[in-house]
Amino acid sequence: MLTFTIGTFAIALNHLLLISALALATLVGWRVAKRGGDNPESVLFSLFLLGMLAARVSFVLAYWKHYQHDLWMIIDLRDGGFLAWPGVIVMLLAALAWGWKRPALRRPLGAGVASGLAFWLLATLALTLYDQGTRLPEVALRNAAGETVQLTDYQGGPLVINLWATWCPPCRREMPVLERAQQQRPDLTFLFVNQAESMQSVSTFLATQDLNLNNVLFDGSGRLGKAVGSMALPTTLFYSADGRLLGSHLGELSEASLARALENFDGAHPTSVAPSRKLPCPSSATC
Repeated sequence: MLTFTIGTFAIALNHLLLISALALATLVGWRVAKRGGDNPESVLFSLFLLGMLAARVSFVLAYWKHYQHDLWMIIDLRDGGFLAWPGVIVMLLAALAWGWKRPALRRPLGAGVASGLAFWLLATLALTLYDQGTRLPEVALRNAAGETVQLTDYQGGPLVINLWATWCPPCRREMPVLERAQQQRPDLTFLFVNQAESMQSVSTFLATQDLNLNNVLFDGSGRLGKAVGSMALPTTLFYSADGRLLGSHLGELSEASLARALENFDGAHPTSVAPSRKLPCPSSATC
């Protein structure tokens, strides 16, 4: 499961875990402070923001070549580009400094930080192990020629599967990034699985945007999103050659966040590459 959904509201599980960890830290800190000490609520929130800032700055520095020609992308947090461990380290150092200056804050702040961090680490580990144990779903889709294909037909090489729709602004913004990656990484098979739209509308969109995408597939009932546990668009999934989920990304991909996601394949040594299924397209389509 990649998202937590209530009705039409969906939130990525990793974001929900962060919010839950902050809430738990605040609750524990408040309870400890009632037995003696200062309430650490405002300090915990400040530490959370400081940790997120450090995680973002670390990510930008690590992938600087993808940002240096468009500095505005640095403040565009929609790509989800964060490095967790630098953020955790900065947060812990700041917590130590705060506790050193304010003795009455030490026990409540320490208890809050320890409980929140422990919850986040254990929950993230459990979620990662669960996700990486999932396999490529057996879902029937249609290609641009209207023929039925099985998603598992593409197994045999590393796969990048993008769930998207033309009405989704983040999907539209990330398409050029994925198109370039498709051209630069012929060792990977990219599948662009449209969600519940007609072939004609997709063909028109691709033609007007001058996008040249291989392997455009159609999921008329949204079965793939349900199968992988994501009700949010865009969703991008990364599978090994044997069909094992290596990672996922919810939301818009930038060049930097996609580069990081593709590192999932760095340790993989597939024996074969799945064939590209570029089939005949309807008139005016680019696929």
